[in-house]
Amino acid sequence: MIHIKTPEEIEQMKAAGRLSKQALRRVGAHVKPGISTLELDGIAEGFIRLHKGIPAFKGYNGFPGTICSSVNEQVVHGIPSPEAILEEGDLVSIDTGAVVDGWVGDNAWTFFCGKPSEEAKALCEITFDCLKAAIEMAVPGNRVGDIGYAVQELAERHGYGVVRDYTGHGVGHTMHEDPSVRNYGKRGRGVRLTEGMVIAIEPMITLGGYDCKTLSNGWTVVTTDGSPAAHYENTVAITKDGPVVLTQDDEGPWCPLEGGYA
Repeated sequence: MIHIKTPEEIEQMKAAGRLSKQALRRVGAHVKPGISTLELDGIAEGFIRLHKGIPAFKGYNGFPGTICSSVNEQVVHGIPSPEAILEEGDLVSIDTGAVVDGWVGDNAWTFFCGKPSEEAKALCEITFDCLKAAIEMAVPGNRVGDIGYAVQELAERHGYGVVRDYTGHGVGHTMHEDPSVRNYGKRGRGVRLTEGMVIAIEPMITLGGYDCKTLSNGWTVVTTDGSPAAHYENTVAITKDGPVVLTQDDEGPWCPLEGGYA
């Protein structure tokens, strides 16, 4: 069932989106060689709780962390661990969310640990461009297939793999609502987008093939061929005036080529 939000409810959701983005920035500022993903998780949880929010991920279906910390070939749902120590050149995708006044904000960003390779930089640039192209399609009258097509066409035109097994989704009082928002598809197909829908758009793009598998911990998804992956996500409201990104703050735009924000 798709839950349509009123304009007032969309305004209320901005507080959760803002805190989610601020937490993501705070974690990203600490991505450096030698830090563990568990330390990053503690930074996120402390920041969210300090600002009167609730970590959206912690305990969700049993997930143990405040963030998903997915390194290199890990696509999504990486579990924070004291043994996962970041190294020079790593790509680390951080996915986190916050609950404020019962509303969820959900966002992700892929950060560079130290100096990335040119291949990694290009992968992140394309993935971020896919996110921007997809958001442009999030207008009343379009369909979810238009979003998926925008991602798939851009990524595959440049030779990258588009993950099929994991998708974006609706967002509201719970983190995962209908509809499913795939990163591939055909224009004009799928659920029609209407004013008041709120969705998480989250391209997951790889340097190799799109096939994935889940590790024995039951959570962490990796590329089958071991190729690196990137992941960017925003929570977006569909309004009569066009798409409104709810997971944003006052810090200004981020630059994927710098692994952070401008």
